[in-house]
Amino acid sequence: MTNYEKLTALLYAGNGFLKTADAVSAGVTRTALGDFVRKSGLERVAHGLYMSSDAWDDGIFVIQTRYPNAVFSHETALYLLGLAEREPMPVSLTLKAGTNAAGLTLQGIKVYKVKEELFGEGIIIVNSPSAHQVRTYNAERTVCDLFRNRRNIEVQDFQSAVRNYVRSKEKNIPQLMRYAKAFSVEKRIRQYLEVLL
Repeated sequence: MTNYEKLTALLYAGNGFLKTADAVSAGVTRTALGDFVRKSGLERVAHGLYMSSDAWDDGIFVIQTRYPNAVFSHETALYLLGLAEREPMPVSLTLKAGTNAAGLTLQGIKVYKVKEELFGEGIIIVNSPSAHQVRTYNAERTVCDLFRNRRNIEVQDFQSAVRNYVRSKEKNIPQLMRYAKAFSVEKRIRQYLEVLL
């Protein structure tokens, strides 16, 4: 298989996006990659990420590629999990406490930080709207995050998200309560659930 064929296959598999790291892993030199990018008219959308002109723009995937340690959370997690009624603006994500978020906040991204021991709780991989894999928190962790940061979330979004979660067939109340205890929102969530369930 030629370098051109390898890169074309990677571009196709990436739904119109091509990562430098994937090309290098496939044994393609950076020089060959540069030639392919120029000849194919790919646009550089982030460091190490190129997009074809006919690809569907996927801002969530671009952010994930630029900030691989970030996890989509709060309103954005609700959207990715199908629990939100509209696409969130701005995008929300969570980083470990102590991580520099200046670049993200300058881009208008809503950044939350959490202690390292709680950061990894509930991380799952889901597809973005354009079918790219991104990291987000599961529904139970997201509901706890909403209760923890209730003042920063619109009342309507908060209420509809919790209602949508309670109606969901995939809800896991025991797991929700385990997270609620870890995040110190158990009492508030229990009171809310008593009304809705």
